[in-house]
Amino acid sequence: MSIVLTSPVFTEGAAIPKRHAGEGDNLSPALSWSGFPSATKSFVLLVEDPDAPSGTFIHWVLVNVPPEVSQLAEGLPTKSALPGIGRQGTNDAQVTGYFGPYPPPGKPHRYFFKIFALDRMLDLPVGCTAAQVHHAMQAHILDTGSLMGTYLR
Repeated sequence: MSIVLTSPVFTEGAAIPKRHAGEGDNLSPALSWSGFPSATKSFVLLVEDPDAPSGTFIHWVLVNVPPEVSQLAEGLPTKSALPGIGRQGTNDAQVTGYFGPYPPPGKPHRYFFKIFALDRMLDLPVGCTAAQVHHAMQAHILDTGSLMGTYLR
């Protein structure tokens, strides 16, 4: 992994602010990335909680981010098409776009924001899932980066 993924609202291993959680304002955090290959044709962003009781829970699926885009503003709309930004898929809450952390009370969960630089755009249906994205991007990943935040309820 050589792509550097950062957020102005939390650092690696730190707590994700409540405004970005399911019990808060449920706003996607601002993100930016650098250090990706010049051959990049698109980016994919996935947010995963591997500590969920039923197994890894997908909180965000964003595909076909153009290579000239290297940052996302806070609070992206929860609709499929984001002109100039990409297309959002369906997360494990069965909604389109970002679904913030909302773990069961008790112990903190880890949330991995993962960026993938690809050598192509992905041909996926509207409402695509993380499983479909993982399958479609195999053999097309040029590089990756990750940022992990935590959340405790």
